[in-house]
Amino acid sequence: MSLEPIKSALLASYRSHGGTNHLDGVHLPSQESVNRLAADCMHLLFPGFFEERALTEADLPGHVETLLGRIQRRLSAEVEKCLRFARTESPAAAAAALTETFLAGLPEVRRIVATDVEAAYAGDPAARSLEEIVLAYPCVLVISVQRLAHELYRLGVPLLPRMLTEYAHERTGCDIHPGARLGTHFFIDHATGVVIGETATVGNHVKLYQGVTLGAKSFTLDQEGNPIKGVKRHPDLGDHVTVYAHATILGGDTRIGDHAIIGSNVWLLRSVPANSVAYFKGDQLVVRSRRQHEALEGRIEAGGPAPDFSI
Repeated sequence: MSLEPIKSALLASYRSHGGTNHLDGVHLPSQESVNRLAADCMHLLFPGFFEERALTEADLPGHVETLLGRIQRRLSAEVEKCLRFARTESPAAAAAALTETFLAGLPEVRRIVATDVEAAYAGDPAARSLEEIVLAYPCVLVISVQRLAHELYRLGVPLLPRMLTEYAHERTGCDIHPGARLGTHFFIDHATGVVIGETATVGNHVKLYQGVTLGAKSFTLDQEGNPIKGVKRHPDLGDHVTVYAHATILGGDTRIGDHAIIGSNVWLLRSVPANSVAYFKGDQLVVRSRRQHEALEGRIEAGGPAPDFSI
C-alpha cells in the first residue's frame, strides 16, 4: 500500500483547515512536560507518599531541594512558552519572576491541601487512615492540582493552568477549572463526574458527591453571536454546604447559603437560603429549613405541621 496519496491529502488538509494545526508559530507548552510538573508538585506536597523508596527525615532536605530545582526549571520553561504564545514582553524574565512567585506560595498551598485531607478523613466513615486518603482518594489529586493551577491562573499565566487541571481530569474524571475559588476543608466523595466551572466559588467545609455540576445557566453573547468572556457564569456555595450525587446547580447569580443541603439529582437554577434542604418531591423542587425537614423526618419534636416551600 502506498502512503503517498494519504500524505498528500493530509498536507492539503493542513493548508485548508487552519486552527487544528500549529505550524511556524511559537513553541507551545508540552503536555508531557506539564504532566511531569504536576507529578513533581504532588511529590513536593506529600513527601514520602509517592516515592519508590522510603523517605527519611534525614533525606528530606536533599529531596526537597532536588524537587524544587526540577520544578523551577520545568515551570519556568513552560511558562515562558505560554508567555511567548501570548506575546508577552520579555517572556523569559517574566517567566522567571512568575515561577519565583509561584514557588514562594507552595507552603501556603500545602497548608490548605492538608485541610482537604482532613476533611476527606472526617467525611468518609470508610476511610481507615490519612495515608489511605492521600494514596487512594482521587479528590486529593484533583483538588491539590487545581489549587496549584489556581495560583498560576491568578498570576495571569495562559494555557498552563488548564493543562495542569486536565492532568487531574484525565486521571480522576473530575474537572475543576483553575479559575474556581475553593475554600478550605474541601471534600469530593468518589470525585468521578464532578464539574466545577471557572467562576464558581466554594466555601469552607464543603462536601460534594459524584456527578455534581456547578455550571453555567447560559452564555451571554456578543453582537456576532460569540460567548462573552470573563463574566460571572457559575454558582457560589457557602460554608458547610453538602451537595449530593448528580445534583446540577447553574447560574452566576445562584447562591447556596451556609449549612444548606442539596439532594441528589436536583436541578437548581436559583438561590437556596442558608440552613435549608432542597430536594425533589415528585416532579417539584421543595426547599425547607433544616429544622422543618428534621421535624418531618421525626428527628425533633414539631410544634405543628411544617409547610413545604416549593420553587
